[in-house]
Amino acid sequence: MHHFAYRGGELYAEDVPVSTLVAAYGTPLYVYSAATLRRHFTAFDSAFGGLPHLTCFSVKANSNLSVLKTLAAMGAGVDIVSGGELYRALAAGVAPEKIVYSGVGKRAAEIEQALTAGILMFNVESLGELERISAIAKRLGKTAQVSLRINPDVDPKTHPYISTGLKKNKFGLDIENSLAAYAKAMELPNITPVGIDCHIGSQLTSISPFLEALDKILTFREKLCAMGIVPRYLDLGGGLGIQYDEEDPPHPKEFGEALTKALGDLPMTLILEPGRVIVGNAGILVTEVVYTKKTPSKDFVIVDAAMNDLIRPSLYDSFHAIREVRPAGRETLNVDVVGPICESGDFLARDRDLPAVAPGELLAVYSAGAYGFTMSSNYNSRPRAAEVLVDGETVTVARRRETYEDLIALER
Repeated sequence: MHHFAYRGGELYAEDVPVSTLVAAYGTPLYVYSAATLRRHFTAFDSAFGGLPHLTCFSVKANSNLSVLKTLAAMGAGVDIVSGGELYRALAAGVAPEKIVYSGVGKRAAEIEQALTAGILMFNVESLGELERISAIAKRLGKTAQVSLRINPDVDPKTHPYISTGLKKNKFGLDIENSLAAYAKAMELPNITPVGIDCHIGSQLTSISPFLEALDKILTFREKLCAMGIVPRYLDLGGGLGIQYDEEDPPHPKEFGEALTKALGDLPMTLILEPGRVIVGNAGILVTEVVYTKKTPSKDFVIVDAAMNDLIRPSLYDSFHAIREVRPAGRETLNVDVVGPICESGDFLARDRDLPAVAPGELLAVYSAGAYGFTMSSNYNSRPRAAEVLVDGETVTVARRRETYEDLIALER
């Protein structure tokens, strides 16, 4: 559920008309709902109330400080994959002991930054990384808590670009050779192995891949215990999907019940890294129709948002619902909704049945809260969109619109 709804023939974000936001802040415009963020976080976090757990929001899904502050105020931790995300998390007030650091390419300076901050643990993805963390921790006189990311070779049945748990993926250590890696962790100075990490992919619409992976991880845990390593943390990552179109993903409650049953009374703290399921449907991208264009073979709606603003349709061929901000009950046309970028791949929707809109009218692109602004760019020297957070009747400019001056500010 989200808090974008029509009242009196106009789309509202909570208690604010979307057209009012556009009049104040222009387009393209990302609009986030604080009530939706809180609702989704509560629904997810409470689903695991029967287990010792920590819900760490995946910052890569949406790294805006206002979003992070909203979640941190509810007790959320975060999952980060870069030094920049760590910097953002700390700036947003996230407690360091609630931060886990994932990712395959952690640089030396980033590792030092995380050790100095005192994060909970690193999710280690290679032997080289493990050795580097040890050397840096020794130099700093600190002890690094680590989990090793185990690749269970489970097919999450999602888009291949966001599948991360198969043998052919770049992530983690293969499960057959991971015991040797844990033995190495026990030998290295300034390293304490405290957990097991596993993340199989994103936008999963079934619980069965999670349970298949968990079964393999629990078998692996028994082998670790036999070696004298008793994991205190079990990080199962994120990946629970949302509804963009006709998907029917499981509710977090169903996910929580399944994991609670599978884990029983094992003495471990469960760490979860939801991103999309928290913030995906908490945001929309509002865009203005610039032109309509009819050719012998196709009708186009040309809008001022483009693939640089929301790349998911171009990159993943993903579906995002598109609706009028002020519906007028007109005939429906089959159209491509495209942006101004000089690429044929610049589209928000193809072969979509939409009302016949006119230049100057506003469209809302739904499910844009996750991997929307965070994946945006300045391609074609386009300033990035503004972001606003609506909380009831209160509007916060979460990020001002970039200017042409911003585009060249770092150049000489």
